[in-house]
Amino acid sequence: MIFEGTVHAYGRDVDTDVIIPARYLTTSDPTELAKHCMEDIDADFVTTVRPGDIIVAHENFGCGSSREHAPVAIKASGVGVVVAASFARIFYRNAINTGLPIVVCPEAASEAQAGDRLRVDLAAGTVENLTQGKKYDAEAFPPFMQELIDRGGLLPYVKSRVVGKEDS
Repeated sequence: MIFEGTVHAYGRDVDTDVIIPARYLTTSDPTELAKHCMEDIDADFVTTVRPGDIIVAHENFGCGSSREHAPVAIKASGVGVVVAASFARIFYRNAINTGLPIVVCPEAASEAQAGDRLRVDLAAGTVENLTQGKKYDAEAFPPFMQELIDRGGLLPYVKSRVVGKEDS
């Protein structure tokens, strides 16, 4: 899977409380969550993000609480992939489980600037900064995780496996 989009750049320790503030956790509706994604760290995010855009951040993206609302809000906002130097463990798991592609690539994360264009190839494990003309090696997704992302997350993946067994 290949993603190409404009960078929305953030620093380190972006916690789930700024990804989706707790005051909006009265709903699990992805469309509603997307309306408030990143608003406490970037008030313009919801009006400037376009389908396929890319969030880039430094270390420990998604730290804080274990709420699944954070990757759901990001995905529903139209972001294609998140590239960071590192992710909080629970956010990493929640992102994969909800079908949000994430890529660990410290070099790309430290050099990308807001407004740059990136191309991310999950299968090849590469991040290319088209604006700066640089290409970086990242961790490629193992086939199992790629299939989870391709199917939209853990629940759709499991449903497809159960349905597939019933058909045989």
